[in-house]
Amino acid sequence: MSDGELVRQALAGRSQAFEELVRRWAGRVTALCHARVGRAGAEDLAQETLLRAYRGLRTLVEPDKFGPWLCGIAVRTCLDWLKSRDRTQVPFSVLVPNAGADQVLDRPSLAEPELDREDELHRLMTEVEALPEECREVVMLYYYQDVTYRDLAQLLGVSPATINARLTRARTLLRERLGSSAR
Repeated sequence: MSDGELVRQALAGRSQAFEELVRRWAGRVTALCHARVGRAGAEDLAQETLLRAYRGLRTLVEPDKFGPWLCGIAVRTCLDWLKSRDRTQVPFSVLVPNAGADQVLDRPSLAEPELDREDELHRLMTEVEALPEECREVVMLYYYQDVTYRDLAQLLGVSPATINARLTRARTLLRERLGSSAR
């Protein structure tokens, strides 16, 4: 069933139709939010995006363009969050009573290979998050959601060639950054 048909059913009061749209699009929205704001708030912003979409579904003029419409809401939600003056970052030490900056918290010990893998993933995600926004966005969507170039192009309103160029640029930047820091 198409997104457009699901939108029409949701507007007719069938809640399962919107649930199916959420299942289809939640991962992409989360990846898009992650690309825009980083790991910290991505899931919360994805939830906010889906809530805004549900509340504003009646404003969608072309139900068959649900995906791009939803991604537009995600971008605006992220921008609102980034602009918010109320947003504050709470240091971890505040969350743990009597935890100083030099205190190491107990956590299950990881085997050496697991620690190496965790460190590599952290380094990779740090570099991905440092990419220019247009590159970061396509990397997150392409690799998180296994979306085709054509789908990405439609979603972002650009050509598949532009998606290819952005992914190529992102991969080159990552190779340079990760290669130079590995030496």
